[in-house]
Amino acid sequence: MPERIFKVSWPDGQEEDCYSPSSVIDQHLIPEQEYTLASFLAIATEALNEASSRVRQKYGYACSSAMDQLGKIEQKSKRFKPTDTVKVISIR
Repeated sequence: MPERIFKVSWPDGQEEDCYSPSSVIDQHLIPEQEYTLASFLAIATEALNEASSRVRQKYGYACSSAMDQLGKIEQKSKRFKPTDTVKVISIR
């Protein structure tokens, strides 16, 4: 599975590298695009769950790294308002 790292800029300007075990993230997020926090959270949840499912289909078990990343995103999101913006800087 081609892994992806998607770099985001949080509303406070802090940048963070986030992990996806699958290139499925490319179908959900657009580099250089800004999203409201609520939208980013919904999209990241869908994408990382789908990525974990792809790992399950291929290897027979879910990807704990995808779920860990989603947990980190959810935790970090609690610091901001749903209308704040998150920018996807890049996907590599």
